[in-house]
Amino acid sequence: MFICPYCARNFYRAPKFRAVSHIRFLNASPNSPAIDVYLNDRLMFRNLLYKYFSDYVTIPSGTYHIKVFPSGNTVNPLIDKSLFIPPEKIFTLAAINEYPNMDLLSIEDVRHPKIPDKAFIRFGHLSPEAPTLNVVLPNGNTLFSNVSYKQITPYIPVDPGTYTIEARSSSSDERILYVPNIRLRGDRFYTIYAVGNLSKPPELQVLIPLDGNSYIGS
Repeated sequence: MFICPYCARNFYRAPKFRAVSHIRFLNASPNSPAIDVYLNDRLMFRNLLYKYFSDYVTIPSGTYHIKVFPSGNTVNPLIDKSLFIPPEKIFTLAAINEYPNMDLLSIEDVRHPKIPDKAFIRFGHLSPEAPTLNVVLPNGNTLFSNVSYKQITPYIPVDPGTYTIEARSSSSDERILYVPNIRLRGDRFYTIYAVGNLSKPPELQVLIPLDGNSYIGS
């Protein structure tokens, strides 16, 4: 099973005299409730369900105090961290780990020169229970190897088209995830995020968003 939430261009205005960056938020914490995300005590993302992405927003570069609460609450944050956002970057900020022991992972949607008639993909391991993984095609070709929890691989170019992938344990080669019918378009950047659990709900699956480097600043 996979979910492919394509995010819209919905940006906040930022002061012109400061360099800006673009961020979105992903709730990848298994069994978490809907969450509210505050930046410097300002509500930025509201009622974000597990497996959902926010839209990208534009913010000035700088250090931000990030707090995450169960939606509708403002006491006892699930995440309470400071994070520097450098200028002219694109980030996906992910709530990870099992609820309620959530953590924050900052993932840069790295800008790359586009190659005509190529799609770019990478793999993000956000499943706290899953072992280190190899991501392979049904013909045995390996796309990504030895990807451990919280690791995000570099992008690689592939031909546009429809793909089936398998995630296999790097140590035993056991297939733990099978994902058919992944459609990839040319001149686009995608991250295949593995989320969920192996031994208990919610089940292991992938999310395949269109990354902001596909269109922000292009």
